[in-house]
Amino acid sequence: MTLASRLAVVAIASLFATGTAFAQTAAPAAKTDAAATTDKKAPKEHSAESLECSKQADAKGLHGKERKKFRSDCIKTAKGGAMPAPAADKK
Repeated sequence: MTLASRLAVVAIASLFATGTAFAQTAAPAAKTDAAATTDKKAPKEHSAESLECSKQADAKGLHGKERKKFRSDCIKTAKGGAMPAPAADKK
C-alpha cells in the first residue's frame, strides 16, 4: 500500500467517524410541570343557564346553526327571567 492510499483510507475513516458524532444531537430539554400547566388553558366554567339550554338543545336533537340560535335565544331568556319550557319536536 502506498502512502497516498493510506492517507486516503485514513481520511475516509475519519470522515465516517466525524459524521456519526455530528449526527447525534442532544435531547431537547423537558418542560417542567409549572411550565406545562401554564401553556394549557384552564377549562371554561359554563353557567347554569348555558348547561340547561344545552340539555334542551340535546333533547330536541338540534345541531349546527339551529342549535346555536336556540342556545343564544335560550340563554338570553334565562338571564332575563324565566327559563323557556322545552317545546315539542317539530319534525
